Amino acid sequence: MNHNKTQRLAIAAIFIAIIIIQIFVPYVGYLTIIPGLPAITTLPLTLAIAGSLLGPKFGFSLGLFWGILSMVLAYTQPSSMVSLILFRNPLIAILPRAGAGLVAGLIGMFSKNKGQSVIYVLAGILGALTNTILVVCLSSLIFMTHPEALLNALGQAHNNGTLIWILLVALGTNGILEAIFAGIFTPIIVLPLQKVFTRRMH
Repeated sequence: MNHNKTQRLAIAAIFIAIIIIQIFVPYVGYLTIIPGLPAITTLPLTLAIAGSLLGPKFGFSLGLFWGILSMVLAYTQPSSMVSLILFRNPLIAILPRAGAGLVAGLIGMFSKNKGQSVIYVLAGILGALTNTILVVCLSSLIFMTHPEALLNALGQAHNNGTLIWILLVALGTNGILEAIFAGIFTPIIVLPLQKVFTRRMH
């Protein structure tokens, strides 16, 4: 039992180190595709892998860790004006990330000997989409009464549409790309790691 606990702690430490590298090393965790908009991030893939291997509690905890570091990054070196405006708010920075790790981990729990690949594809896709949808929904609620600075940062100052739809259009492309990336690579990475993980735990 102690051996298994030590193994899990070691693997957890590796994932924490990966998150730190993705956040602070340029072009590893964040890729700016459209100037002015938040960068596309590969971190939902890491959450999906971690949640699938170690369960929803760890997925949630790792997402919480990512969210806190995202807020720190928004204060110290934001990638765009939109990131600066949105992710200085702890609700927007932390809850979507924690939710993404939790959802990926919960879906990963349903993996069986058959259909594992499909489950891990879903874990990657739905984990990434959870992050995007929660960011959009929380942002629309928090900035509903004072959207001017956010709309200016998005280049939508003269758009009279509903804020949530403007955010969906502006951030949706990033969210879809992140979900596709996580959906493709989660099973590719998790399946071989799971075999090694299971063998070492017994």
